[in-house]
Amino acid sequence: MFDTGSTGFMLIATSLVMLMTPGLAFFYGGLVGRKNVLAIMIQSFVSLGWTTVIWFAFGYSLCFSGGEGGIIGNLNMAFLAGTDLNSIYTGNNKIPLYVFCLYQMMFAIITPALITGAFANRVRFPAYMVFLTLWLVFVYFPLVHMVWGGGLLAQWGVLDFAGGIVVHASAGMAALASVFYVGKRSIAERGPHSIPLVALGTGLLWFGWYGFNAGSELQVDAITGIAFLNTDIAASFAAITWLILAWTLEKKPKFVGLLTGAVAGLATITPAAGFVNVQSAAVIGIVAGIVCYFAVSLKNKMQWDDALDVWGVHGVGGSIGVILLGLFATNAVNPMVTTNGLFMGGGYDFLFKQVVTVLVVCVYAFVFSYVMLWLINFVTPVKVTKEEEAAGLDSSLHGEMAYEQD
Repeated sequence: MFDTGSTGFMLIATSLVMLMTPGLAFFYGGLVGRKNVLAIMIQSFVSLGWTTVIWFAFGYSLCFSGGEGGIIGNLNMAFLAGTDLNSIYTGNNKIPLYVFCLYQMMFAIITPALITGAFANRVRFPAYMVFLTLWLVFVYFPLVHMVWGGGLLAQWGVLDFAGGIVVHASAGMAALASVFYVGKRSIAERGPHSIPLVALGTGLLWFGWYGFNAGSELQVDAITGIAFLNTDIAASFAAITWLILAWTLEKKPKFVGLLTGAVAGLATITPAAGFVNVQSAAVIGIVAGIVCYFAVSLKNKMQWDDALDVWGVHGVGGSIGVILLGLFATNAVNPMVTTNGLFMGGGYDFLFKQVVTVLVVCVYAFVFSYVMLWLINFVTPVKVTKEEEAAGLDSSLHGEMAYEQD
């Protein structure tokens, strides 16, 4: 009944995507100061548990049950009602529905965790838990339904292979909104406390991203292979591009720059991984390295305290990846591309849809996230006190410390 090869591959891909969330925790944990390591890491790890509860209760149903051509699904499959061991994912009739549900759950887990790097050291844990819950319900679930669940954007012809719109653009703009709401840190940090931890996190993210992108084909075929290859090519070209820029403009070949460039390339290729050829993937990687580097430079110039460059890497990277897909998509790679990108012989129609969609999503994610934080503050304080920030969030909020303090 099921394709055992595709099912086995999807279980591995799901495991890889799950590994990205601990990888993100290490990546962010290394970038903050010694007094705030656990506080930033728990924000990723808690999503593994709480998002799973929400996804099982009603998240999966809102994303993938009913609501054809609409903004959100229904609750017919709440608590996975009506499913059993023999339920098949009807999108390709090759894998169990449970496997598809589990795979998509891993995306839901990591997406809000991406946002946390922006407001590092400044947000109280109860407020974050409310934010995590509401952001999933009102931003992530509708986007999943509209793009991947047969909703409005899917009907309009918008493409997003693995989450440029759904994951990175939305999370990046939510991150920027949170930066504007919570303001700057009152205690300036001296930079990453552990670059080796950042490197470990990057390695886990890069490794897991193969499951994130290649797994989004949801079966094993040639597109799976090219999505895998494109992921590595774009990440590598972006990493080297960022390194060269930093070496030229900052006079030092910085390791953190190399690592950040790789993540920017991974975020940018995500929406296009299974829709473009390998040559286009290299170009996308180069563009990602250049644009995201200068986006981070702009953030620094504007003094936006996006602590870990979530907007510049994920928000900008995901957005330009969606737009570049409108230039480079080709049905020679994937028959799902009904209209080729502008540079591949197509017209402006598909590019227009991609640009409009990413702009609308970015505005919505930004506005909703800002307003939501403002409303949450009436229920529970969002911002930490200066005393809590000075003591470090590990001890003041969680009563634990990653390291003995001098």
